[in-house]
Amino acid sequence: MAAQGPVRTTRPARPQRTVLESFPAGGPRGSWPAEEFAQGLRRDGRSVDVVMDLKTDSFLVVEAVA
Repeated sequence: MAAQGPVRTTRPARPQRTVLESFPAGGPRGSWPAEEFAQGLRRDGRSVDVVMDLKTDSFLVVEAVA
């Protein structure tokens, strides 16, 4: 029997990311060191995001790599 329709992979492709810095999640109240670090990089024209790594309980500043 022939397949009908498009064939899908089990998992969509994700862009490669480079971790630039890691910050512990348990910082002082009102302190956002990962966001402050990312903001400085954004001012320099870099495209970065802050994501949470649940396994290590830390915030990662990541840059997408094409």
